[in-house]
Amino acid sequence: MSNSIYRSSISFFGVVFLSATVFAELSHSAETQTQSNSISNQSTDSSNSVTQSPTFSPQNLRDFQTPLTKAQFLQPKPSATRAEDTGTVEPLLSQAEPPEEEEEIVFEEKRQKPNSTPVYTIDADEIRRESADSLAELLRGLPGFAINDAGFGADVHTGTFYRGASINQSVFLLNGRPIGSNISIYHGGTDLNSIPTGAIEQVELSSGTAATLYGSEAFGGVVNITTKKGDGIPRFSGFAQVGSLSSSNYRGNYSGEIGAVNYLLSYQRFKADNDYRVPVGAANRGPDGRLFNGDSTQDNYYGNLNFDLNDRNSLSLDVSTVTSRRGLLYFGFPLQSDRLDHDTVNAGLTWKAMLGNRDDSTLNTTLSFNQDYFSTYGPTQATFFRRGVLNSRGLNARVEHNWQTSKTNNLRWGVDLKNSWLTGEAFSTLPRLARFNGEFDRNRFQAALFALNTWQVTNNFQAEFGLRQNFTNEFGSYLNPSVGARWALSPGVALRGSWVSVHRNPGLDQLYAFDTVHNWLPNPDLQPETGSSWTTGLDFQLSKSFDAQLTYFGSRLNDRIGIQSGQWANIGLVNTNGIEAALRWRLSSQWSTFLNYTYTDAKIGSGVERGLQLSTVPFSVARLGIGYASNGWEVNLYANYFSGARRALFTLAGDDPREFSPSWINFDLGLRIPVTRGLGVTVFLENLGDRTYERVNRIYQPGLTYRIGVVSDF
Repeated sequence: MSNSIYRSSISFFGVVFLSATVFAELSHSAETQTQSNSISNQSTDSSNSVTQSPTFSPQNLRDFQTPLTKAQFLQPKPSATRAEDTGTVEPLLSQAEPPEEEEEIVFEEKRQKPNSTPVYTIDADEIRRESADSLAELLRGLPGFAINDAGFGADVHTGTFYRGASINQSVFLLNGRPIGSNISIYHGGTDLNSIPTGAIEQVELSSGTAATLYGSEAFGGVVNITTKKGDGIPRFSGFAQVGSLSSSNYRGNYSGEIGAVNYLLSYQRFKADNDYRVPVGAANRGPDGRLFNGDSTQDNYYGNLNFDLNDRNSLSLDVSTVTSRRGLLYFGFPLQSDRLDHDTVNAGLTWKAMLGNRDDSTLNTTLSFNQDYFSTYGPTQATFFRRGVLNSRGLNARVEHNWQTSKTNNLRWGVDLKNSWLTGEAFSTLPRLARFNGEFDRNRFQAALFALNTWQVTNNFQAEFGLRQNFTNEFGSYLNPSVGARWALSPGVALRGSWVSVHRNPGLDQLYAFDTVHNWLPNPDLQPETGSSWTTGLDFQLSKSFDAQLTYFGSRLNDRIGIQSGQWANIGLVNTNGIEAALRWRLSSQWSTFLNYTYTDAKIGSGVERGLQLSTVPFSVARLGIGYASNGWEVNLYANYFSGARRALFTLAGDDPREFSPSWINFDLGLRIPVTRGLGVTVFLENLGDRTYERVNRIYQPGLTYRIGVVSDF
């Protein structure tokens, strides 16, 4: 890109940012005097469902709630939501009605701030109820997600998709920091099966204008994993579980507080041999008719320290490591025994400062390091041996200012810096591939300036405007704007929509590394994937016990990157359109239910496969749940539906690339039985129909499986 275009991009961003800052300063100074007086007997229009306390404070707002995607089977602890933490504005106040008294109810709903796109949240209670051993199992029930590689017999080849976008086309964060490596060869990518749930406090899924804040490569969405923190007197919580297929899951947390410092230490180990019978034609079916080389083991260590320097400043440090050892399955080849070692490290230091004398300006500064080490090795039958190694490292810095410039305006702006390194090795004893043997070392620097302004135009209408100016040493600079809006049509119905420009650069491995496992050649001439994504939908909150969301989503991806004739290439256009539905109904104080459904039409728009659905992306997935909870007892029943997916990845000779795997439906049951205070028994039965079915692409689900555990909290 020429220097003139480069300077123009910076100038454009600067003008917009300066204008927003000037507007914010004027608004802020104009309201200083007004907000010095107490505000009483005011409430918003019922379309925003906000009650104002006698003293004006963002900490006391109760906003119009976007629906949850999961039934709340237990009573969650109510928590205040701060405007400076969520980045949304305080709606205008109406003096038409006095504040109503809050009704005391057994079930207190968790509230989300209004957004132009759906925000789905899973908390620690829901994680426990789901009996999920990994993040992959946890996310598969959310609207928009189609996760094929989860549970017993999961394999890294079968794919994770959000709204038709692959795992490297979404952004995954740990406490607001990136953990994705953008690796595609040697079975790379963010392995959600290797991320345990023991130390997770909350998982939040967002999309749309969130790409402005966290990365223009978010064709799909942004998943932020928040970890637990310690507090109070020292305490220990533990969990021990055993189950089918020699599976075991052990975890322990030790946490507490000493003065102004709180801490948490956590360890979790999961293991399963996945040795079960599979039908003829299944991937990696051994001579004995059982799944071969499907074992998996993960060890996770996590720790954090949080130090309150004073009432305006805090410092936190957290470190996470995952060690994964597993076998790999193959589809269109004879029996294989390749192994995958995957080790990750993620460390971050965060300083949070409340600026000024009020709570309307927060500065977050983060330094972090993440590493993904992949090593694939093993004999290919008795013919030859191969090995591939990738070591991906990233050093990140982020400064974000979250500024509630007025009662009706919020500005989040800042800078992201990242330097990435990729080293690796390719080795094969096959003579025709020996010329590709060797090591490589590449790096990339990228930076971004971002700003997202949220403006409450009226009581009923909210607008968002975002800009993200990106800079890289390989692909120059590029600007990605975003817009969003939300309009409360009535007290219980809101219309929302968003549009965002997106851009994903090729991975360093796709540009420079030979994949000796799949014999894929790199391509240094690859162009970035570019396009846009959009949503529109309705939020319904018909009562305190029933709410729903309906969302249409779409995207247009140009220069999609894939394999063509054994080499990475820009293979063309993909158009995606779909519908998400999320409903939740609290039937009574003990009974609740939910339903999530997603339809995804991810159609190839050019090339020899024009008009076909993307490989391994199902048209429809759904999850229905009903739960009962009383006096510590819990019963949760789930129904899962999968419409089948196209078997165009690693096909056998003579296979039709238009063929789909059969659809399936299964039922799971979770139980929690209290024994004493602080001690309980958990039971999870998967696939109650005891029917073996093809999960995707010749990977088969075993029949009925069980997991039995003991949970303690002292």
